[in-house]
Amino acid sequence: MNTKKTSPEFDVAIIGSGFAGLCMAIKLKEQGRDNFVILERAQDVGGTWRDNHYPGAACDVPSHLYSFSFAPNPDWSRKYPTQPELYAYLRKIAADYDLLRHIRFDNTLEAAQYDEEHHVWAVRTSQGSLTTRALVMGNGGLAEPKLPEIPGVAQFKGKTFHSSRWDHDYDLSGKRVAVIGTGASAIQLVPEVAKVAGQLDVYQRTPNWIIPRPDRGYSGLEKVLFRRIPASRRLHRNAIYWSHEARVMGLVLHPALMKVFQKVAERHIRKQVRDPALRDQVTPDYTIGCKRILISNDWYPALQKPHVSLVTDGIREIRAHSIVAADGREREIDAIIYSTGFYATENPIAAVVTGRDGKTLADIWQDGEEAYLGTLVNGFPNLFLIVGPNTGLGHSSMVFMIETQASYILRLLGEMEAQVSRTLEVRESVQQGYNARLQARLGNSIWSTGCDSWYKHKSGKITALWPGFTFQFWLRARRFDASDYLFDGVSGDGYVAADEPGRATV
Repeated sequence: MNTKKTSPEFDVAIIGSGFAGLCMAIKLKEQGRDNFVILERAQDVGGTWRDNHYPGAACDVPSHLYSFSFAPNPDWSRKYPTQPELYAYLRKIAADYDLLRHIRFDNTLEAAQYDEEHHVWAVRTSQGSLTTRALVMGNGGLAEPKLPEIPGVAQFKGKTFHSSRWDHDYDLSGKRVAVIGTGASAIQLVPEVAKVAGQLDVYQRTPNWIIPRPDRGYSGLEKVLFRRIPASRRLHRNAIYWSHEARVMGLVLHPALMKVFQKVAERHIRKQVRDPALRDQVTPDYTIGCKRILISNDWYPALQKPHVSLVTDGIREIRAHSIVAADGREREIDAIIYSTGFYATENPIAAVVTGRDGKTLADIWQDGEEAYLGTLVNGFPNLFLIVGPNTGLGHSSMVFMIETQASYILRLLGEMEAQVSRTLEVRESVQQGYNARLQARLGNSIWSTGCDSWYKHKSGKITALWPGFTFQFWLRARRFDASDYLFDGVSGDGYVAADEPGRATV
């Protein structure tokens, strides 16, 4: 793409209007920065919580923590928020903060290319083109559904859809349904589908550790207290935060401590599963925490209903009206629901973001995604990621990380102005040093104990998770050393100084 204008149309363009995009927009407005645009591929805000509207969809982080610290909701109905409540919350946020006028809906990102001559990003969407000084990728880490590669998929004549693209117009009542996958979405939707399906076959590749879901509704008195005495709500949120932070002790610092959680999960199986054979099928052979720990009270009961079958033999092929398991048994079905997750690594959007020298994010991430503080990538000036590499969590709320990154980006934009600089990017040596330390810490974590998970790139590198307390990430993002960055235009003759070893720590 060629840009004809030397002055960009916008100071900042934000991709996506979920938690990440809305948070970045709010932070910009708080500083009086109004020349920004939000590009959204759908027709409404909400991101993950707009798209994942399958039956039973809910969050596994408590409501009062999984919400913006600056926009509390005293009226959450339950300890764990449901998809409809989260969707409504985000829509209200967009309206309350006057963000809708900044959003261009039905604008799918097709290409974003850095214009080295004019120091701007040229962005092309399904509805047209624009230029921007800075580009913020708030598209989310779990936004692109991933379908399995199974022989015969194209031959199937029945109904198919991914859990994140649920077709509510298709009536599952009395139907023969196959759910492929037993991850976080499946354990929520399977109990709901089991209520209406005539036959339900659940295809499991690897069992997950599941602990009880300590959910309950908030009483009217609690809501009144949260509304009229804000300190009570803040105290409640802080209690939830620190109880979740404590889990890092087992996940990263002392993995042996996860045995306590494993005993809870094992007891959950013994309590809810009567059949010894089924117990064996649903009991993982890896240490708890290596994969995402799931929470549910109705998954195991659903599997024991007479019309529900758990299939653990794998899938040989899919035919026009059936699925053939690895043991040769053929099961006739009317519909297939893919609960097979997302592109947590190798997100397709990386292939359309091009930095200096014509290299895309996909090009430089062939061996696994990496960034500095999950936010900056050398070779991509004025590009900022939210929920970028190694910012995911196995223990707490991503909203905390999103707020931290948005504040960090705001700080960087301010530093560019203070330096009278057209561009900013992290030094290559700083990015490399940071990630070397980060991967060393991940190497001692529970996530590197041998199991396969969506936390890992196909190279084996753990690219999704932050290996520590969230407050450590917050503290690291608050520190600023100008020598860690490259500024253009300070002296009027190119980048400041030569690249030198950085002092970045994790």
